[in-house]
Amino acid sequence: MKAEIHPDYHVIDVKMTDGTVYQVRSTWGKEGDTMSLDIDPTSHPAWTGGSAKLMDAGGRVSKFKNKYAGLGF
Repeated sequence: MKAEIHPDYHVIDVKMTDGTVYQVRSTWGKEGDTMSLDIDPTSHPAWTGGSAKLMDAGGRVSKFKNKYAGLGF
């Protein structure tokens, strides 16, 4: 292997959406940094099998529904 071309592989903390924290080895950030997840396997419907929830950030979902209400979707 060539010297000094590989990223630094170190331990970081990963904080899940429910507040639990665990340690993994990663090239992300620096040694001891904490990565906070917005979506993880404990909360995302793709992993839990639940239904998706629409997050209405700034009324975007409401605007979309109002704009296309008459099309019969």
